[in-house]
Amino acid sequence: MDKNTQDHLLVVDDDRDIRTLVGDYLRPYGFRISLAADGKQMREILETNRIDLVILDLMLPGEDGLSLCRHLRAHSQIPVLMLTARGEPIDRVLGLELGADDYVTKPFEPRELLARIRNILRRVQSLPSNLEPPRARRYHFASWTLDLERHQLLSPDRVVVTLSSAEYRLLRVFLDHPNRVLNRDQLMDLTRGREADPFDRSIDLQVSRLRQKLGDDARSPHLIRTVRNEGYLFSATVERENS
Repeated sequence: MDKNTQDHLLVVDDDRDIRTLVGDYLRPYGFRISLAADGKQMREILETNRIDLVILDLMLPGEDGLSLCRHLRAHSQIPVLMLTARGEPIDRVLGLELGADDYVTKPFEPRELLARIRNILRRVQSLPSNLEPPRARRYHFASWTLDLERHQLLSPDRVVVTLSSAEYRLLRVFLDHPNRVLNRDQLMDLTRGREADPFDRSIDLQVSRLRQKLGDDARSPHLIRTVRNEGYLFSATVERENS
């Protein structure tokens, strides 16, 4: 395989045995592997390499995996698979809320890790290449304003409308890609939620709640339109304010 076409994975774990195990297991499947013991090494590798996916341990000395995941989401679109030895659901939920794409609990079965990596990459690589949005500080649409600096949605009457983190991410995705039909898999990926079951209706529920917040009539929506058998389309004109 051409080295330039290999998916480049970065494994960040302070346990040398686990780093070696993961690297040795994945290389024969055609992946290029880089290893880091902490956040400092992770950043150094990211500065000089194009990384396709980060496998990130939750429990790291110094800056932990949650903080590093937050950093990755703030500065890149690189997908993140978290490794966690913790069994409490709250730790997994926190990772997913911060933008991790999936997680595997230690001790893990290498074949499961491989399957989850492939699923994440398949989903990311199926997205059109022009879905990367331009940076903005505020979005204006239909007399509404989404302020990215304050994480606030302002109504036409300048009233702050409270959004959950999932609703905020979904609205931002729609504003980044107006007048484009996005299917459920694309929305799940772009909102950085965990990979969904094919029958998972969570996106539909989030769309319904977001419509209510925006005052968009579900029976005849003007902002978030349902495109039958395809997905959803945000039909408003969007203006981006960069400064």
